[in-house]
Amino acid sequence: MGKGLKAFATAPGKIILVGEHFVVHGESAIVMAINRYVTVMVEGRSDEVIHISSDLGISGQYNKDRFHGPKDHQKTLDPIKISIQSVLEALRENKGLDVHISSTIPVAVGLGSSGALAVTTVAAVGRYFNHEFQAEELLKLSLKAERYVHINPSGVDQAISTYGGIIIYNKKTGFTRLEAPSPIPIVIGNTGIERNTGRLVDQVRKLKQKYPQTVDLIFQSAGELALQAIDALQQSNITSLGNLMNINHGLLMAIGVSHEALDRLVHIAKQNGALGAKLTGAGGGGCMIALVTQEQSDQIAEKLQLGGATSIIAEKVNTGVRSWISE
Repeated sequence: MGKGLKAFATAPGKIILVGEHFVVHGESAIVMAINRYVTVMVEGRSDEVIHISSDLGISGQYNKDRFHGPKDHQKTLDPIKISIQSVLEALRENKGLDVHISSTIPVAVGLGSSGALAVTTVAAVGRYFNHEFQAEELLKLSLKAERYVHINPSGVDQAISTYGGIIIYNKKTGFTRLEAPSPIPIVIGNTGIERNTGRLVDQVRKLKQKYPQTVDLIFQSAGELALQAIDALQQSNITSLGNLMNINHGLLMAIGVSHEALDRLVHIAKQNGALGAKLTGAGGGGCMIALVTQEQSDQIAEKLQLGGATSIIAEKVNTGVRSWISE
């Protein structure tokens, strides 16, 4: 490792096309990587301090396990330190590092920022020590930080950031990569409303306990819908995918995880010609997505902005995490 050596890695965020919440209860979810990225740069230090900074203005350093910096920054930086430490231990290294993070993925709105950050950090630190992790090892090491953030993560966010493209996730069968030949233009509408994923998951569980027969039928419908969405993607039938996304949003409304701001944005998108629209992620706030044609994307993004959202034009990306060295 020469003087001035810098290692970089970048990985995409994600949206859920169909299946959120139902996936917790054994049905399939379809997850797609989008062209929004976390990038991590790693440089060496002459001491054993781990210094972490980000373009959000958050920074701090760790001298062994002791944190030095603003206390309100520590909660954000601890998972990054866990990712760094997991690599140092795996490679049996003991060296100080400067780690800088930049991101175009909005934080804490269901677009996979923490999963992408964990994967990117592991890849960049590994690359600094001239080690390129295989996908399975990368997933295993990055899951340590995600457990800190989400307690019991499925691992799907790390998987999609690692592989890119589209992944089908099912609790019983794990991850399956799905080849979808056509581009999939998406407009994301971010409500800016914070939500608690764990609370919403628990709310659905309680609803299922209270009305098991009715809610089970909704879950079964969602499972069948996911299978039809897989067929639509494989056949590049974007119109059918849009229709299924509309139905999926209705099912999510039925189990009580939508929000009036999300419903309003879904309505605006459909009213302006979107092929389909639904919430993405936990619901209760956060983001919705609209499936559009390339020609519609700017207009629908503008309409969502007028409806009170921060809009992002995105599309499927087939490449997952990448890392490289720069002198």
